Amino acid sequence: MDTFFPKFSKKRDGVNVIMEQKLLKNVNQLILDGQKCTGCGICVDACPEEAIRIGLVGAVRRGAVNYAEPINIDEKKCSYCGVCVVMCPFNSLTLKIDGEESLPIVEHEGFPQYDMVTEIDQDKCVRCTICEDVCPRDAISREVPLFEGTVEGGLEKQNALVSKTTFTVDDEKCTRCGICEEICPAITVKRKPFSAETGTVVGKVVWDEKLCDNCQICVEACPEDAIVVERVVKSAILPGKVEIVSEECCTCTWCEINCPEEAIRIEKIFTGDIEFNADKCPSGCSTCVDVCPANAIYLPSIKPAKDLKGEIEPVIAVNKDLCIFCGACVNACPGEDIITLTRTDIRMKGKETDLFLKVKAKLCNTRTSRVKESTPDEVELKMMETA
Repeated sequence: MDTFFPKFSKKRDGVNVIMEQKLLKNVNQLILDGQKCTGCGICVDACPEEAIRIGLVGAVRRGAVNYAEPINIDEKKCSYCGVCVVMCPFNSLTLKIDGEESLPIVEHEGFPQYDMVTEIDQDKCVRCTICEDVCPRDAISREVPLFEGTVEGGLEKQNALVSKTTFTVDDEKCTRCGICEEICPAITVKRKPFSAETGTVVGKVVWDEKLCDNCQICVEACPEDAIVVERVVKSAILPGKVEIVSEECCTCTWCEINCPEEAIRIEKIFTGDIEFNADKCPSGCSTCVDVCPANAIYLPSIKPAKDLKGEIEPVIAVNKDLCIFCGACVNACPGEDIITLTRTDIRMKGKETDLFLKVKAKLCNTRTSRVKESTPDEVELKMMETA
């Protein structure tokens, strides 16, 4: 019977790939969520044991192959330290020790964490849907009630805004005819018993504010113009709350840029620069567009020939304001020297240990796309000399 430790295994469980290390007293598992992994390759540079390699990012993310993941992890080389888990900006890696999620390297202050600044000023936010719609990572949690007309059983529309409604009846004009009562559940006409002593209809109009939706029908229907309904809006902000789920946010700033109330503040975890050599890009590829987790890369709109004025129309472009400098496009690009990425800084909190500084140096090394697959299912990048 084989009793030697450690023992290693790798298995696929749905969208997850589980790397396992069995020791004498405990079991370590590194779990890769293949659906969340973008192939950015940050874990490759972060791994102290060089146990991770970039896979067929473009083919996997576009669904051309279903037998591989964007990255390959060697379960035997891996030390199960958790550095890759900390540095993955898409939370696609999880470390479990004896079945429980754990990061001892962070708990013992051996490695810093991303300093995530993802804030929504609830006083400025009007609970619109823009941030939720533009977010490429489904990182917006919008807990706002649904209203009648949009869904069955929705909240009444008059409860959408904080307001104060007033109802006034001019007793001299009002004849207590009862028309308002007939058309509105919020109004009751209470007449006194008819008496020959007065020979007139006497009574009052009673209004229930809770039932009034300020529709103004009673005002328009009153034949004596005796009713006045006024509504003062105290707050035009919908009830509920809109928040950013930091665990899902990639700090692309789509929401911040498009928020009409300037209620959102995002700080990118990576700063740097990215350049596209569009003249080298083969038209019609668009692999980088498909794999970009921030929706920052696009195919430029076609211009009429008369507007080009001798210029060569670019076939690919990137919006640097939205780019998070993750590197997925570089890893997926099937061409050479088409995309060049340089990271200049990483936003972290906690003690910047020697190990982190080594990782940072790797991550801040300029890299570009390269056509080379010397190992099956693995792609190498061309690292460029830095000044």
